[in-house]
Formats: sequence, C-alpha cells, structure tokens
Amino acid sequence: MAINEAIILAGGLGTRLRSTVPDLPKCMAPVNGKPFIAYVIEHLQEQGIDTFILSLGYKSEAIIDFINRQYSSANFQFVIEQEPLGTGGAIQLASYKATTENVIATNGDTLFKVNLGKLYAIHQEQKAECTLSLKPMNDFNRYGVVELNENDSVASFKEKQFYKKGLINGGLYALNVNSFLEKELSNKFSFEKDYLEKYFAGRRMFGSVQDEYFIDIGIPEDYSRAQKELL
Repeated sequence: MAINEAIILAGGLGTRLRSTVPDLPKCMAPVNGKPFIAYVIEHLQEQGIDTFILSLGYKSEAIIDFINRQYSSANFQFVIEQEPLGTGGAIQLASYKATTENVIATNGDTLFKVNLGKLYAIHQEQKAECTLSLKPMNDFNRYGVVELNENDSVASFKEKQFYKKGLINGGLYALNVNSFLEKELSNKFSFEKDYLEKYFAGRRMFGSVQDEYFIDIGIPEDYSRAQKELL
C-alpha cells in the first residue's frame, strides 16, 4: 500500500528572507517565476501524493489564492493557525483533518526529493510512529545531526555545531497520525524539540537515509542558490 496524503507546513514568517522577499510567507518566495511551495507540491504529486492539508498562518490568503488558481482540480484542505503554534502545533492541527492513518509531513520552504516509497516501506516494516528522512552531509554547521542504531531506529540527536560529516534531519516525515495524536501534547510546541527529541527513546522512531537533492530556502544564500538549481 502506498502513502497518498501530505501535511505541508506553510505558516512561516520568513524573517531572515525579509530583505529579499518582503510581504510574502516564506514558502511563497518566487523561484524562477513560481512560488517555492509549487516545487514541493509537484515533487510530492510525482511520488503519488494526491491529498494535501496545508497548515497556514502568516498571510494565509496569498497561499490559498495561489493553490486555488494553480491546483483547482486537486484535493487541498487548509487549517489556519490563529497564533504561531510552532512546527509541532501546526502538524497537530493539520493531523485532525487527516483521512489516512499515515501521512507525510514536510515544510513548505524545504525541498527534499526523497523516494516516498522507500521511506514508507521502512515506516510500515518497522511499524513506526515516525520515520525521518535523513540527508548525508559534509562540512556543515547549520544543522544538528541524527544518529541511527544498526536497525535504523533513532539513537540520538546532536546539537547544531560544525560537523565534518553526518546525517541531518531533512524535515520530511512519515507519521502515524493516531500514535502522534495520542500524546496529548500542548497546542504550541516544536515538532523537533518537544516531540522527536523528547520521545524517540521510548517510541518507534526510525530513519531513512536518502542522498537526494535537498534545499532549505530559509537564508538568502540558499534562496539565491535555489534560483540556479531549480531551473
């Protein structure tokens, strides 16, 4: 069985991109004539996703307008944060709208071209609550590192600092909605800090290592790199 439903977090303010992209949510930053989120949606569609739940906040009307014009025939739902809920709160809000037991959850300002079939195979085989897509990287300091045990379960999360090489969390997950919602987490929390890092030791959390194209447009240098690479 394949996975066909995705939650996309698209409520980010994009404060570090303000100088380059004023007055737009970060995922709507234009890259070669179309909003960045379009690349995220199109990759997911190519991988078999046909149902989307977008978690929105800042300037949500700009995103809703774009989606309704661009993808009028697709199945999109929107949830709107009345105040910033953090990545965890935003995924939790959207999870209540999910119609399948397992969903993909990802960020509207990050494109990680993972093979969803491979990710979901591990998720199902391990009866996982959450399976993280991990990207091998060299010489970096912008991300923390995830370490795995021999059976691909998550062993540890390491803080951001300079690493010669390591696996980074690419921000794209296969998530068992029922197990996640059982947690009774607060309305406002970080998916990474308050869910993954807090619960990985006692829950079924695994990693799928995929050395695929990855870009996060959160800083101006990477936003300008996207213009060259996403032609």
